[in-house]
Amino acid sequence: MVTISLKQSAAGGWRVCRCRITLFSDLQLGAAIKLAREMARDEHQRLGRRVCVEMPGPISAIVLARYANDGTESKGNIHDMLAA
Repeated sequence: MVTISLKQSAAGGWRVCRCRITLFSDLQLGAAIKLAREMARDEHQRLGRRVCVEMPGPISAIVLARYANDGTESKGNIHDMLAA
């Protein structure tokens, strides 16, 4: 499974990373989530790979989206996650 992760920089912006490589940086959280989900969906549709989008949580990673080989898509609701 390919994992696209969001990481917060020391300056407060967010980075979109894949395999420890930063692809985009200095984004607001909403824009970073949207971009990461678009990237994951595109990779899944083009190559058929299972892709997960996650960001750090207080205890463990929070899964924001998951694209599986069976054609299903699962998205977490970030507003519900931030309210918890």
